[in-house]
Amino acid sequence: MNPKNLSPKQLSFYTALALAAPVTVLLYIVDQRWVFSLIAFAVLLIGGYFLISFVLDNFIYRKIKLIYKFIYQTKATKREETYYKYILPKKSIGEVTEDVEAWAQENQKQMEQLRANEQFRREFLQNLSHEFKTPIFTIQSYVDTLLQDEPESPELRRKFLEKTSRNVERLTALLNDLDEISSLERGEIVLVKTNFVVQDLLKDTFESISIKAESKNISFSIKKGYETSISVNADKEKIRQVVLNLFENAIKYGKHNGIIKAGIYRTDDKRILIEISDDGVGIEEKSLPRIFERFYRTDIGRSMDATGSGLGLAISKHIIEAHGQTIHIRSTQDVGTTVGFTLRAKKD
Repeated sequence: MNPKNLSPKQLSFYTALALAAPVTVLLYIVDQRWVFSLIAFAVLLIGGYFLISFVLDNFIYRKIKLIYKFIYQTKATKREETYYKYILPKKSIGEVTEDVEAWAQENQKQMEQLRANEQFRREFLQNLSHEFKTPIFTIQSYVDTLLQDEPESPELRRKFLEKTSRNVERLTALLNDLDEISSLERGEIVLVKTNFVVQDLLKDTFESISIKAESKNISFSIKKGYETSISVNADKEKIRQVVLNLFENAIKYGKHNGIIKAGIYRTDDKRILIEISDDGVGIEEKSLPRIFERFYRTDIGRSMDATGSGLGLAISKHIIEAHGQTIHIRSTQDVGTTVGFTLRAKKD
């Protein structure tokens, strides 16, 4: 007999037996009639069994049914509610305790998720406000200066207008990034997949921003042993956007006279891994889990680049996931950062 898994009927029987046995022994000692004592034992056992069973059914297990109804009322159908309320199989108190603890743990997880979502919402709104405020206030200050105290010098007036124009462009780029990431999250962007050579795409993309790299004397190369052409099947322009974001970050946070290296690996017959590494300032360990969040930037990153939107990596993550693939990041401060993502191998 396992006392932890007694059914209500077993519990009623053993309780009645525990009451009837000592009473019967006491009657036999007093009266010395064993037949009378046996009859009393049977009456006490049967009567006690039905009485205790009735009490359990009508009091304790009625409360247990109410507990189950409360636990499942938010997600149960009418049929399930009827089951939990009227036809619930008899369970031991231990089993009920386990069910309630499991429900409490699930509830706790949901509460923690809600708190995390609320924290993310607050940070998102705060970051969004910050990203918009800076260019808007800058535009406002230049426009107010031109309206209230128009500079006599055409050169100074043009300088103010050029700075205003750059901040308008920054706002436009930010809005375009927000629109794109919203479309990616809703699954509205259609991928046009073709076969193309990864090495060619990497070289062409870096060439398109070589002016930015030259200002810091940063070079790009494909790791030795990986120069052989490898083709993938993906949306070429979307992957170009991902690579462009990664190159721009590597240049922004890279060291002067640094180098960006790319490695292309066949993980299996179906997937190709592309990794882009730099030898820049790196990312602190505490920031790595959040690096793909919208608008998230490290303290070092924000101080080094005040103009970025903080959406590049978030957009890259959505693009790669839209391909049904994964993206990851490894980094050590003052050593460098490596971002890797997988793509489907070329289709014949």
